[in-house]
Amino acid sequence: MKRRTLLTAATASVLALGLAAPSFAADKVKVGFIYVGPKNDGGWSQHHHEAAEEMAAHFGDAVEIVVQESVPEGADSERVLTQMALSGADLIFTTSFGYMDPTVNVAAKFPNVKFEHATGYKTAPNLGVYSARFYEGRAVQGYLAGKMTKSNKVGYIASFPIPEVIRGINSAYIYAKKVNPDVEFNVVWAYTWFDPAKESDAAQALIDQGADVILQHTDSTAPQAAAQKAGNVYTFGQAADMAEYGPMPRISSIIDVWAPYYIERVQAVMDGTWETDNTWDGIGAGMVGIGEISSAVPADIKAEAEALRDSIAAGEYHPFTGPLNKQDGSVWLADGEVADDGTLAGMNFYVEGLSGDIPQ
Repeated sequence: MKRRTLLTAATASVLALGLAAPSFAADKVKVGFIYVGPKNDGGWSQHHHEAAEEMAAHFGDAVEIVVQESVPEGADSERVLTQMALSGADLIFTTSFGYMDPTVNVAAKFPNVKFEHATGYKTAPNLGVYSARFYEGRAVQGYLAGKMTKSNKVGYIASFPIPEVIRGINSAYIYAKKVNPDVEFNVVWAYTWFDPAKESDAAQALIDQGADVILQHTDSTAPQAAAQKAGNVYTFGQAADMAEYGPMPRISSIIDVWAPYYIERVQAVMDGTWETDNTWDGIGAGMVGIGEISSAVPADIKAEAEALRDSIAAGEYHPFTGPLNKQDGSVWLADGEVADDGTLAGMNFYVEGLSGDIPQ
């Protein structure tokens, strides 16, 4: 299923819940979005932007959106945020982890402006946070990677050593190992969310080391291009389907579905009911989508992966269910024990079997 189809279907579900656009035009609600990459990056930033556009289309003339793309994390983002608030924005979404402290700082200066920060954890009366349980999708990816590798070597391009990324690595590894005891993971830290040259180099390094399946927690489509050039190397779309960038080696994808959340939160501003929140939803709530599993995957493996997806979505199974040990062999979760959200939110360790250290 392509990105636009998923987003449209998700928006339809919001409409079914009664979050319809207002039938009269009052003063426009001005909604700002700040992206860490270009709005056409093919992945994370593009998917936020498409969701923003879908939200704007839902509300029509009642909403105006303003966008700043390719904003570096840090001081630059605080300057851009300040300018956006001064321009009359009513609600601002900051869509990268490194925007957290700048968002906190600017929110304190503009108490009448509402802020929403993606993937962070710091809140304020006028600042909410939202993220998705990407690790649920990583479990499905890991299952497929473990089944599809012929070399038993899986490469993983990681962005920054933050809990969100570490959770994803652990989840993918656990499920690759469950179905393929001989599998090995090699993690390359790119220290970027979006840098096609670095991502391409990382993919090529993993391919040179024998990896025939590559996962990524970076935003560009460069790894797909590197795999396409190498041949016989499978990839997964990150945050978006990405099928058009590497149709032959692609297995599936994790798709971020933000439009329903954006519609809900803008509606709350219109209704005067907006309050700070902390949203962390997954496959079951529709915030994490699993893209179409391609024809490269045998039918029986596809069915098994879909069964895992569906059990997670239904709340029947949690990806971090014991027995699981930490990398040093110490017990983390006993048989049948499920990880609590606090531990997952602050995860700073690898599970048993993963090699290498997490950078500090």
